Amino acid sequence: MTGVNSSVIVDVNKVSKSYGNLEVLIDVTFKVSKTEFFVIVGPSGCGKTTLLKIIAGLETPSSGSVLINGNPPNPRFLNIGYVFQEDSLFPWRTVSGNVRFGLEVKGLTSEDKVKEVIDLVGLTGFEHYYPYQISGGMRKRAAIARALAVDPLLLLMDEPFGDLDAQTRWIMHKELWAIHERLRKTTLLVTHNVEEAIYLADRVAVLTKRPGIVKKIIPIELERPRNKLSRQFIEYRELIIELLREEVPGI
Repeated sequence: MTGVNSSVIVDVNKVSKSYGNLEVLIDVTFKVSKTEFFVIVGPSGCGKTTLLKIIAGLETPSSGSVLINGNPPNPRFLNIGYVFQEDSLFPWRTVSGNVRFGLEVKGLTSEDKVKEVIDLVGLTGFEHYYPYQISGGMRKRAAIARALAVDPLLLLMDEPFGDLDAQTRWIMHKELWAIHERLRKTTLLVTHNVEEAIYLADRVAVLTKRPGIVKKIIPIELERPRNKLSRQFIEYRELIIELLREEVPGI
């Protein structure tokens, strides 16, 4: 696997999850290597967000196990950054106040670190703005900066760009990859957007419809920066869409 360190950071082994009689995930198994950008796609309701929460230690699997760097996931003891699907910034805090929050939770104070990550995501000059005063793309940048401020071992992202317009989403794809190239954080991203998955991922895991099972894991062997109009990119897109169409005809 080109460009991916062989040491395993995330080990998901036969994870299943049920809520009463509702089976959400069945025997999900995969490993994510250090510095890898791993993307999970699947039909709506297949358990992608539930799986991400289990990896984060925010939910417990009904069976199976998850290890993060050899340890069970526990947000109190493991340094995991999480970017939520919804706009999760605190409206009463400025950009710098939101970024600082993750450090405060861990009992840390570092204005240099706050400044560093704000600059990294391109928000220098907007430190004292409140969320309602900045655009949707800028709010996403602030959320990413907050997750990165704690220097996480693992970065988890749940549909972070789903509510952005197509142009802003494309810009965020390029910026997120640039951040990943600079910091080399092991990253798991959940998305419905197939082009987003192919553009960002070292590998893409395709889940079936609920209950979610790993249907296929596809290495994306494209040079970077990736061209969404290239023949190879389009071939990957058609392959993944066809796998999803087998689960939900008509998509």
